[in-house]
Amino acid sequence: MTESTAIGAAGRGLSTGVAARIAAVVRSDVVLARLALGVVALHIADDSFFQPQPGTSATDHLAGGLVPLTALLAFATAYQRLRAGMRAAIAILVGLLAIVAGAGEAGYYSLNGGPSGDDYTGLLALAAGFLLVGLGATTLWRSRRTNDHIARRYVRRLWKTAVAIVTAYVILFPLALSYVFTHSARAVVPTAELGAAYQNVAFTTSDGLKLRGWYVRSRNRASVIAAPGRAGAQKQARMLIRHGYGVLLFDRRGEGESNGDPNAFGWAADKDMRAAVAFLQRRPDVDRNRIGGIGLSVGAETLLQTAAESDGLKAIVADGAGSRSLREDLSRAGTNKWGEIPTSLVITAGTMLFSNHAAPPNLKNLVGRIAPRPVFFIYGEHDQDNVRELNPGYYANAHEPKAIWEVAGASHTGAIDVHPREYEQRVIAFFDAALLGKGQVASAIAWTPCKRAAQSAVTGTRCAQ
Repeated sequence: MTESTAIGAAGRGLSTGVAARIAAVVRSDVVLARLALGVVALHIADDSFFQPQPGTSATDHLAGGLVPLTALLAFATAYQRLRAGMRAAIAILVGLLAIVAGAGEAGYYSLNGGPSGDDYTGLLALAAGFLLVGLGATTLWRSRRTNDHIARRYVRRLWKTAVAIVTAYVILFPLALSYVFTHSARAVVPTAELGAAYQNVAFTTSDGLKLRGWYVRSRNRASVIAAPGRAGAQKQARMLIRHGYGVLLFDRRGEGESNGDPNAFGWAADKDMRAAVAFLQRRPDVDRNRIGGIGLSVGAETLLQTAAESDGLKAIVADGAGSRSLREDLSRAGTNKWGEIPTSLVITAGTMLFSNHAAPPNLKNLVGRIAPRPVFFIYGEHDQDNVRELNPGYYANAHEPKAIWEVAGASHTGAIDVHPREYEQRVIAFFDAALLGKGQVASAIAWTPCKRAAQSAVTGTRCAQ
């Protein structure tokens, strides 16, 4: 064998060896990626079909389970045939979604009461998410181009990084949040600090879910639902109880001790509220014509929808009502909304997918149906943008009797903390007039301002029409 022949043979042997090692690495990456994708798919199937939330069944989660499973199967099948950059990008995307979903659901419940049910596969999915992100990052590093001009190389990398950041902000994290919003809620029952004796109560919704809560008996034949949940409205509950009102606080579906799937936006909570009204209508201490509701944030939004679509609620205080989906966001006044519309679109679409539930009607189109029952809108001067921009529109679309109060210095649902005495005076006067007949509703709320950003929001004098 000549020297050149020997060198050529050695070169071919070296090339063959490198190719073999590369092929082995690719094969191992494929195996690991498919294993991780399988673990994520197992958790989705476990959560949606094998161990659904109490009170629900597999058929309640068809879209939320089948669509992600189909996408994972398609990616796992095509993984080896995809270009390295595409393979890495999808692996990182799926991995980050799995991390957020696993931490936001299984991680949260494991830290608040210990793991149970599908939390075990959720924790495995969390680990699989880290594996997918690692595989994607490794693939990007191995496949990076180093044979072009350095300036062009770094411009290309900066461009790709910018695209990745925008994609993460507009699509990835809103989608991940929509999963968490539809799979996690308060896990434990809070300590009751109501200032009065209460009963543990339960009632059933029209779709068969058992909800649990607390009830303080009425001393004046009127009762008020304080929403949402047993944690958020206890200050308002204590205030009402001091004035003789019965008060019902209960865990929403998927929260605390109540059955069902959680939904942070309260998309199906109108069914919960109707069941709560029916519960109060059966109470011997309550006049069915003296039932009201006070809601904070999503609780306010749910009460507004319930009052618009049924007549059991005779008076509503909506403190901090904002947007529940893209529908309300598109109705916001001003131009601030346009920067949030893309993320709102993704969150709404993701929530529809993972909750298997269509977005509820636009509240702006519903509030006009509440009259002639009175409604009182409250929001803070420093409230969330969507709340400040929507409440004047809600008020404008509602019919008399109605009132609105922009609370100087208050943040979201913080009016009771910033102006506690005035808050109590206004809310109690509103319910006294609407539910107890102590004077006319119009005169009881006449001092509530009709326009925002006015000094009357502080002093309580009526603003000009």
